[in-house]
Amino acid sequence: MNRNAVRSDIRTALTDLLLTPGLDLTEAADRHFAPDYRQRTDGEWADRTEFLAHIAHLRTVVATGSVDVHDELTDGDRYADRHTMEIVKTDGSTVRIEVYVFAEYAPDGRFRRIEETTLMLEGTPADRNLGSAR
Repeated sequence: MNRNAVRSDIRTALTDLLLTPGLDLTEAADRHFAPDYRQRTDGEWADRTEFLAHIAHLRTVVATGSVDVHDELTDGDRYADRHTMEIVKTDGSTVRIEVYVFAEYAPDGRFRRIEETTLMLEGTPADRNLGSAR
């Protein structure tokens, strides 16, 4: 990895993607995710285009929220964290999800790949697929 690269992290990426309404989705994604980005959430793979469709959908559902990082580790081009995402939906309901992330950085410090597993802490059964809904 380029030593001068500014590395993305989950809190900043999620804040830009979901919790900063005035920020253009493409601009937010370009800040944190490499062109060849792909993600696996609970066993389901998505390429960058599918990932952005997922985020675009979430932007219609999420009113506000927060990201609480409990554990975070970087080692070379590897990143791992455990965080809780609390979302207040546009219908006023609350969803809390604990997420375990293992990721790889591209040389420029953006995420190239994320593999994550989610654990629903609060929400309805319909909210269970929020991590991969499109």
